[in-house]
Amino acid sequence: MTETIRNPILPGFNPDPSICRVGSDYYIATSTFEWYPGVQIHHSRDLANWQLAARPLERASQLDMRGNPDSCGIWAPCLSHADGVFWLIYTDMKRYEGNFKDGHNYLVTAPAIEGPWSDPVYLNSSGFDPSLFHDTDGRKWLVNLRWDYRPRAGQDRFGGILLQEYDPAEKRLIGPDRIIFTGTAMKLTEGPHLYRRDGWYHLLVAEGGTSYDHAVTMARSRSITGPYEVHPDNPVLTSRYAPDNPLQRAGHADLVETPSGQTWMVHLCGRPLPGTWRSPLGRETALQPVEWCDDGWLRLAHGGNTPALDVPMPDVTPQALPEEEVFRFEEELLPAAFQWLRTPERERIFSLTERPGYLRVFGRESPGSWFEQGLVARRQDSTACSAETEITFEPDDLQQFAGLIAYYNRFKFHYLAVTRGDSGDKVLVVISCNDDWPNGYLDITDADGVVLEPDSPVRLGVDIHEQALRFRYQGSDGAWIPIGPTLDVSLLSDEGNGRAHGYFTGNFLGMAAHDISGRGTPADFAWFRYRRTP
Repeated sequence: MTETIRNPILPGFNPDPSICRVGSDYYIATSTFEWYPGVQIHHSRDLANWQLAARPLERASQLDMRGNPDSCGIWAPCLSHADGVFWLIYTDMKRYEGNFKDGHNYLVTAPAIEGPWSDPVYLNSSGFDPSLFHDTDGRKWLVNLRWDYRPRAGQDRFGGILLQEYDPAEKRLIGPDRIIFTGTAMKLTEGPHLYRRDGWYHLLVAEGGTSYDHAVTMARSRSITGPYEVHPDNPVLTSRYAPDNPLQRAGHADLVETPSGQTWMVHLCGRPLPGTWRSPLGRETALQPVEWCDDGWLRLAHGGNTPALDVPMPDVTPQALPEEEVFRFEEELLPAAFQWLRTPERERIFSLTERPGYLRVFGRESPGSWFEQGLVARRQDSTACSAETEITFEPDDLQQFAGLIAYYNRFKFHYLAVTRGDSGDKVLVVISCNDDWPNGYLDITDADGVVLEPDSPVRLGVDIHEQALRFRYQGSDGAWIPIGPTLDVSLLSDEGNGRAHGYFTGNFLGMAAHDISGRGTPADFAWFRYRRTP
């Protein structure tokens, strides 16, 4: 029996997929950027149904992103399995705007996907998107983009793919490094992976940038050091020539082979909202069947180079995501759906024990901070969804505010917040920041706010349908009451206003507490409900 799966297989912000198989188990690692813990690893037995299995970078010795700008942090991890061990390569990007990139590449290992994951081995800082190739002779090779900071007419700064040998015994790179591929006319050559098949080394790279010209390029050589000849039908995968395809921005891919010999390609994609070129769900992970043809080159199984929305898959029953998820904070571990921003010191951000049965979020720096924010959130993974929570919060003044937030980055968020008004009352206001650098315009809808009962919890909600976002709260009679205007959720996206062309994450919905007085005033959340609506 042949079923059909619908892309993406990992909906919501899950970009830059790297895939590997161990026996009958498949694993996909994706980028997390400034969200902590670092790297998402999903597990599947059938390539169609996936569950979050691990976020391995979870302690300060492995990752500390305090001070990392928006969309820095973990870029393009590479997950592989060899010698009975999982190998995870990742970049911690400290700066990416302008001519210079400050990104450091590391390796951690583990005997099982759940860990324990080792402390990192430093590799290099020459460029991002590192990948580890395990050759059949036992040697290991690191490939990564080399960054060229020099501004030159007609040249981009993606200076080619760099190859260097890694010695696992010495835990360091050895021997010379050399450029093995400088890309095609699409430019912006990044995201390299190496494979060996039938006496050829196949190099897969991403090109064309991460927006709507994104693409997958392949090249091959008889020698690992090159020269590499480009695929005759390149690009192998792209949406750049198919503006009506629901899967846009297709690129940054990896390959896996099933036990029966079938090859599949995972790749990132974006789904812009109807009538827009904005995708608040961020860059997601899709899956395509591919074939090695008689000429030794890889091609999409359905022909052409455009990604398919629906993919046939034999003997698989895809399971729909649940319509509703309710998270109660009765355990000492944060539910797996949630992450926070940048810091390994989670005890500074939240507690599940200070008030048993509640998630206590400590008010820290402002929503614009790159260091320490009291914000615990989950991915928006559907264009039609809602979220609700119940908050207990008693602010002292206007510098303390907490509530329900839709958050993309420091200049892009919509926030339903409990705070203290000028009258001295506890009030509910909508705070919206929907512009980008250099304006960063903050709008507070009705600064006097809706007056709330003192010393009482309040239930907050948000509804999203495609481009429209509307907040609500529950009145004393139990009825839900809209508050504030209808807001544009499409602005909370990579393609939103201003400098956002080049940001790389997606929209999150969650619970926040901010105290810019520095007193750390906490907010307590009793539960969090997330619904995907038809």
